[in-house]
Amino acid sequence: MSQEEMSEDERLAAEWAASLEAEAENNKELDEENFGENAPADDDAKLAEEWAAALATDEQEQSKKKNRQLAAEVSEPSYKNLTDVAKITPQDNQKRELDFILDIPLDVSAELGKTRLLIKDLLQLGQGSVIELNKLAGEPLEIFVNGKLVARGEAVVVNEKFGVRLTDIISPIERITQLS
Repeated sequence: MSQEEMSEDERLAAEWAASLEAEAENNKELDEENFGENAPADDDAKLAEEWAAALATDEQEQSKKKNRQLAAEVSEPSYKNLTDVAKITPQDNQKRELDFILDIPLDVSAELGKTRLLIKDLLQLGQGSVIELNKLAGEPLEIFVNGKLVARGEAVVVNEKFGVRLTDIISPIERITQLS
């Protein structure tokens, strides 16, 4: 293991062990000079080695414990299946409260057709003038709610008033494609 990879504690323990080992060598030489072959064993060097090994083991155990904690925190997310929730029909105790949106006003318009005019042409219009539209006779009217196409239909007269009989309701998929 290089010195860069060692933790601060391991580095200090290694330095301490090296200094104790050097001191032990000096003491061993002195003991051999003074006592001969009956020199006492070097307990400090053994103790330093044991401390270095214990610190390294403790550092590894702490690292493994931290990794296990992180792995436990990062678990596979769980998702609700919302299709099952959407299929549930409201029961008496689960009655959906939609009454608050029933009184919201909406602009509903039926469009017979469109055209573009220059201002000078618009100013020349008078009673009895005819404006050509972009739709053919017999094509369905388009029904807009708040400016969004929701249906198509045909013109009818009901009690001397014009009305629209709906012949085609725009699907949600078509409405989404119109938004983009």
